[in-house]
Amino acid sequence: MTEEIKCSCGDATDEIKCSCESDNVGIFPCAGASNVGQISNMVAVKLAKKGVGTMMCTVGIGGHRSGIVKSAEGCDYIIAIDGCPLNCAKETLEHAGIPVSKNIVLTELGIKKNHDLDILPSQVEEALAKVADCL
Repeated sequence: MTEEIKCSCGDATDEIKCSCESDNVGIFPCAGASNVGQISNMVAVKLAKKGVGTMMCTVGIGGHRSGIVKSAEGCDYIIAIDGCPLNCAKETLEHAGIPVSKNIVLTELGIKKNHDLDILPSQVEEALAKVADCL
């Protein structure tokens, strides 16, 4: 993907940086047992590789792993990427007392949920473009 991903604050000038005044951004995907859960994980990987932030372990937050929780608490900006309206990533973070700065729900972006786990690269790219518009 070559298009720029910019944050909604309008301050991002680098190709993919979305820092909203911070270089310390945590990205937490839901990675659930559906197509949108798996797509959320793949989108988080791509965002991390493009420098939007650091992909972090949502399950580690739910498991109360102290090092992972401390790392999340140290973030200036938290992005939760949920596949569906259950908002598992967002709820997991909030349950641990970690405020979510931006919650993105893939089904709210028009991506239909199903249980087909054979994800196509084109589906990930489509979701990435939609998520980029939310940042």
